[in-house]
Amino acid sequence: MEQVWLYSLVSVFIVSLISLIGVLTFSINTKKLKAFLIYLISFSAGTLLGDAFIHLLPKAIENFGLTLNISLSILAGIVIFFILEKFIHWQHCHGTITEHHHVHPFAYINLVGDALHNFLDGMIIAASYLISVPAGVATTLAVIFHEIPQEIGDFGVLLHGGFSKSKALALNFVSALFAVLGTLLTLWLGSSIANLETLLVPIAIGGFVYIASSDLIPQLHKHSDTLSKSFLQLLTFLAGIAIMALLILLE
Repeated sequence: MEQVWLYSLVSVFIVSLISLIGVLTFSINTKKLKAFLIYLISFSAGTLLGDAFIHLLPKAIENFGLTLNISLSILAGIVIFFILEKFIHWQHCHGTITEHHHVHPFAYINLVGDALHNFLDGMIIAASYLISVPAGVATTLAVIFHEIPQEIGDFGVLLHGGFSKSKALALNFVSALFAVLGTLLTLWLGSSIANLETLLVPIAIGGFVYIASSDLIPQLHKHSDTLSKSFLQLLTFLAGIAIMALLILLE
């Protein structure tokens, strides 16, 4: 169990550091950044789906069997992330900008939504390590590749909402640390509640499938105006799946 705690905390701290990636965008041309991000998004979609179907689902079935509870928990994961996304969309729609000299409410609400998302990511990482170290590593990588474009976007939202660059970085990092809280809570509950991962891992599967299918892949369709772009998106998408498949060698 000590190994699970060590791997989980190191992994989630690395994930939290991704929130500081905004500092790397200071000198990058916005147009070039957007062009690069779309391929990172397609790679992220591949890793999320690959992790869900190649690592998490087979391990869940192997350890607990293909039961109705697992199916319902996967659906619960989809519903949870649907509700979270609705909350985030609601705050964006109601956060209209009329002035530019102060911080707008939608920026604070974005931090709350992001903190909740990071908390769930921490729980997912810990639950994956409770199954096995290779499953935890695969999930950590999938979360990292998803977090990079998301954190750049969150950083942009905070700047757009009126925060300075330094304060936006600091607050984004504080929000990211909620993943550590999610990990600690899951590991603590896992030591006292038998088979906690039976519930959490299927929820993680549902969350990963929802994010990839409803958020990331539709973004790819919006940026497929040429055959070459579509082909590169397909290649990076398949590369994400291939990375998850290769991680089976760790087992």
